[in-house]
Amino acid sequence: MARPRLPDRLDDLPLAFVDLETSGSTPTKDRITEIGIVTVDGEQVERWSSLVNPHQTIPSFIENLTGISNDMVAQAPSFDELAPEVRRRLQGRVFVAHNARFDYGFLKQSFMRTGYAFSATTLCTVKLSRALFPQEKKHNLDSLIARFDLQVQDRHRALADADLIHQLWIKLRAQLPEETLREAVVDLCGHPSLPSSLDPTVAEELPESCGVYLFWGENGAPLYVGKSKNIRERVFSHFAADVHSAKELGLSQQIRSITWEETPGEVSALLREAQLVKELKPSFNRQLRLQKGFASLALGAADNDPQVDVVTSQDRSFARGEDLHGIFESVTEAKRVLRHLADQHELCKGLLGLEKLRQGAGCFGRQLRKCRGACQGQESLKDHHLRLSLALVKLRLAAWPFQGPAVLRESDEAVLVIDQWSYLGIARSEDELASLLESRGERQFDRDTYRILQKVARQLQPIHTGAAG
Repeated sequence: MARPRLPDRLDDLPLAFVDLETSGSTPTKDRITEIGIVTVDGEQVERWSSLVNPHQTIPSFIENLTGISNDMVAQAPSFDELAPEVRRRLQGRVFVAHNARFDYGFLKQSFMRTGYAFSATTLCTVKLSRALFPQEKKHNLDSLIARFDLQVQDRHRALADADLIHQLWIKLRAQLPEETLREAVVDLCGHPSLPSSLDPTVAEELPESCGVYLFWGENGAPLYVGKSKNIRERVFSHFAADVHSAKELGLSQQIRSITWEETPGEVSALLREAQLVKELKPSFNRQLRLQKGFASLALGAADNDPQVDVVTSQDRSFARGEDLHGIFESVTEAKRVLRHLADQHELCKGLLGLEKLRQGAGCFGRQLRKCRGACQGQESLKDHHLRLSLALVKLRLAAWPFQGPAVLRESDEAVLVIDQWSYLGIARSEDELASLLESRGERQFDRDTYRILQKVARQLQPIHTGAAG
């Protein structure tokens, strides 16, 4: 479907104000029950609507909301029959709707079932209201009806609601300077510049929801994994920045396709990003890459034991280590931090195992008055151990607090399944929960996953019957 070029004058902009009534909120599962379209060419206005047989039952609460019953649509034409007329009315026009992604998504899915790839330039009046009136808190249609004194005829019927959006447009034209309104329209309708190697339809497919996105190069080579609260906006921001950043420019030149995974929320997006980066090793990801192993400082349990051992993730499980402090990329880094703490807190490096002690002699730090003399008996080992414990307390790793796995409820429909600080996946049903638990095994401790989960540790709940429901 041809896209209109945005003209210099709004009077010359061909518009189609669209509203749909549907059997539910999911375009892939639910169906359209009514279409209303108001087309505008200058001063010429045409109104058209039709009930649509969804070939599925309309839930009672939808019947009550819209007034459209199963009996009313029983003899109505199917979308297949209406598709040519709908295409004709939308052809070459800007698709204007309130919460346009909803109506556009349903029409795109409906056309797809007929074998037609529908696309159009969209203008969302929710976003337009927010852009023009940022001081206002509410931008739903009922709020705009009250604010602009729009004339309501049959609320929640498709043509009546499409006409309300048209009325809103007329009010905006009358109340705002032409240039102010046109700039907002151009900003909202303008499609970001995509790399020429990408299929342009990706601009319409990208969701505005939370999740992760993946950039792929030649022969399916993974280039980059990212996460965002709004996948669509974040992906476009990469290409908007390509002339200002050598990294973004290089990424734009190599990218061949984009895929994405929607997640229930930000925590699952962060966890999935860390997981995918380690699995795929994308060339443009500098952080979160798979490490060979980590080191930590293990404090002796006895209060007169001054020794601090440097242990690695190959030696023991970090998830169960109640006496571990810090996660370091190497043994060398762990020892460097321990030396810094010894200097900062006047601890004995000899007793800590950082330097050799000669029989009967104090450590080198004692000669410089940087050690309180535990190595020569001038400070008790118990006091030294206490000060060492206090110096390490901020680095202490949290042991896994449950006997078994736990869940974090991120939405009403989904829980994240965690075990020993390892992320197992998302469960939306008892069956999915059971499958994740059955597949769990000994997993390598991951520093990034641990740090993400530490921020939400208080929200974790041990698994019990019905946890995923």
